[in-house]
Amino acid sequence: MPAVASRFLNELERRGISRQTFSCFVVGLAVGTYVVKIVAPPLRERLKTSRSSSSLSSDNNNIILTEEKTIIEAEKLLAERNAIKTVQPGLNKEFIIQLIQLVRIMIPRPVCRETALLAAHTVCLVSRTFLSFIVASMEGRMVKFIVQHDIRNFSKMLLQWLGIALPATFVNSMIRYLENRLALSFRTRLVSHAYRLYFSNQVYYRCSNLDSRIENADQRLTDDIATFASSVAHLYSHLTKPCFDLLLIGLAMARSSQRMKASVVSGPLLAFVVISITASILRIVSPKFGQLVSEEAHRYGYLRHIHSRIITNAEEIAFYRGHRVELQQLREAYERLTRHMNVIFEQRLWFVMLEQFFMKYVWSGTGMVMVSLPILTTSKKSRENANGISDRTQYLTTARNLLISGADAIERLMSSYKEIVALAGYTHRVADMFHVFEDTRKGVYSKTTVTECKNHALPLEYGPDDKPIVAGRIILEGASIVVTKVPVVTPNCDIIVPSLTVTIHPGMHVLITGPNGCGKSSLFRILSGLWPIYGGELRIPPPRADKPCMFYIPQRPYMSIGSLRDQIIYPDTRQDMLRKKVSEQVLRDILKMVALEHIAQRDNFDEVRDWKDILSGGEKQRMAIARLFYHRPQYALLDECTSAVSIDVESSIYELAKSIGITLLTITHRPTLRRFHTHILEFDGQGGWNFKPMMTS
Repeated sequence: MPAVASRFLNELERRGISRQTFSCFVVGLAVGTYVVKIVAPPLRERLKTSRSSSSLSSDNNNIILTEEKTIIEAEKLLAERNAIKTVQPGLNKEFIIQLIQLVRIMIPRPVCRETALLAAHTVCLVSRTFLSFIVASMEGRMVKFIVQHDIRNFSKMLLQWLGIALPATFVNSMIRYLENRLALSFRTRLVSHAYRLYFSNQVYYRCSNLDSRIENADQRLTDDIATFASSVAHLYSHLTKPCFDLLLIGLAMARSSQRMKASVVSGPLLAFVVISITASILRIVSPKFGQLVSEEAHRYGYLRHIHSRIITNAEEIAFYRGHRVELQQLREAYERLTRHMNVIFEQRLWFVMLEQFFMKYVWSGTGMVMVSLPILTTSKKSRENANGISDRTQYLTTARNLLISGADAIERLMSSYKEIVALAGYTHRVADMFHVFEDTRKGVYSKTTVTECKNHALPLEYGPDDKPIVAGRIILEGASIVVTKVPVVTPNCDIIVPSLTVTIHPGMHVLITGPNGCGKSSLFRILSGLWPIYGGELRIPPPRADKPCMFYIPQRPYMSIGSLRDQIIYPDTRQDMLRKKVSEQVLRDILKMVALEHIAQRDNFDEVRDWKDILSGGEKQRMAIARLFYHRPQYALLDECTSAVSIDVESSIYELAKSIGITLLTITHRPTLRRFHTHILEFDGQGGWNFKPMMTS
């Protein structure tokens, strides 16, 4: 084969075609073939699409356009629902303020663990810059000794160069190690602060039920905080080291130029002018990637939204056999996403090409001019000197290594703009989460309200945004529950009961009835302090030591993570149980009271299981009643909490609760429970109510 190729090339040269011309032809043919390979499939698909679309009828075209319009409108609705009503993230004053606030959380004191890590990290970054300068100088001297045929000094310098490799690799590893430690330390500070806010004044409930500014607090508490901390730690080293590199490299280049008796100003001035002009061109011609990425996020979010809807409503879709409609919507949403991503790829194609041309070739050419100026401007006599040749070789090698490091530093500084923009987004999400936590902790909420909720005929106070003001009072005194002119208002400002006045004394067992949505469970949420009081006055007994005032039991009780003992004493811990001097025999007696003694016989109290899946519906409800007997509150708020319990066990539970002095407030549809109550509170579903003694038959 080589002989044939050589003969073929000789024949071409004989015919007047040079080898260089033939090489250019082959390279051009290869590039053209590759371009055709890339461009041909999309063109073929577009031709097929255009032919198929032309063959369709106008009605089908209208249907496709209508479906795409429907997808677009749905995306807009989802984007508007998820839009944050505050300032959008960006490199602005708001970003600086939020970042300073978060830095104060991450570095609480001038002298702390984080400042020590920062100091050590900075020392390593500076040391790495000095080591880079030393290595570049040593490589230049090694080349000089090679040119001079000085084997002894070359060997000595090679050993020194290998010796400095150990501290250089150690410093590189320490930089990555300290960056990870710093990110973890920042994350720990932020997580501790977030948890402290999240579990104070029932913020975990309020921010998800009474406020609509944060829909995914779990993601912000985990992923966003971790990403923000890592981004801050990485950006510190990503910005600090290039600045150190440029400073020391500039000084080293200036010293080398002085040693070569050349101008110190001409080279840096040329580099500054070229970099400024190219950076301005890149900034002017740069596509609006922010808007493109934002639109991509909207379309990707809508695609995930459709997937989550299918998962959530899988049973209903299966019953309706609606898979074809859902598949069509999924395909249309995915195609819209891919079309937009292709637009982004096309925009990036020419911009990256221009960016690489400037950074790789224009800047490299400028660097070569900078390096060559001290050599080209030397006198003829010094150029002919043998020592001058070796000195110029040393200078050229050292300057080239330093120039490569400097170009890398400038490129990192320019590329860090994208990281700063991303950091602004993470900063906004984390700072906004803390802001919402602070607001909800103080009782300041922002939630989408029902239409036309303002009604001056109702006893409510409205603010300038036509939303009710939390003007009610909660007073902790006495032994009775006194509700005076309190409106029952949902978190989205839907007024269920305009005004409610009820007094419940200890021993008054109240049965609460009414149609669905009339305010029964809403009243329990107000009494428990979960919902704000927009007017009137609520007096409830203050909590006593080791004994709650009220204890709420829902229809679907919560099973915590832990042992059988933890299920009974929840929300107490084992330390609380020991402090109250409650023995395991007492817990066995409580389980016997609710007909669950077989669980204690089957599993010991230290057995950790997934009780949510192990216990049946009725057993979970009886476990919740066991908690009631453990805590023995003054009032029990029972919300359909025995719907899965047999009537005989239910009657026994109510008799025991009354016998130990617990006042019952019960929501139920079972007529068999009427005999355990002394009063009835009836809601009519239209805002009216009636509170009266229970009529005995």
